[in-house]
Amino acid sequence: MNDAAHIYSQNRDHDTMGGRLSRARDSAGLTVAELARRLGVKTSTIQAWESDRSQPRANRLAMLAGVLNVSLSWLLHGIGASPSDESRSDLVNAINVNLQRLRRAHEESARLIVQIEQDLARASNSG
Repeated sequence: MNDAAHIYSQNRDHDTMGGRLSRARDSAGLTVAELARRLGVKTSTIQAWESDRSQPRANRLAMLAGVLNVSLSWLLHGIGASPSDESRSDLVNAINVNLQRLRRAHEESARLIVQIEQDLARASNSG
C-alpha cells in the first residue's frame, strides 16, 4: 500500500513509537537480542526504544523499518499498514489459494466418480 496516497484517509495507529516497534518486532518473530544483533546495538538500547525512554537516530530508523518490513511512516507516526494488517492479509490470501486448490480437487474427484460409475455400468452390462 502506498502510504503517501492514503496518509489522510487512513486511521492512525495511536500507539507510541516504542509500542509500534515492539509489535513490529514480535510480528517479525525476532527477540530483543536478535534485533539488537542485526542492528549492531545493545539489547538495552532496543529495550529503551520499545519503552519510549529514548528514540533511534535516523540511520537506525531506516534500518529498523527494513529489518522489520514496515514503512517509516507507520513506525514513526502510525500512518499506513501495520504488520498485523499485512500478516492478516497474507493469511487471507493463503487461505484463498488453498480454498481454490480444494475446489479444483473436489471438481476432479466429482469427474472421477462419474467416470468410475460409467465404467462400472459398462462392466456390468457386458458381463
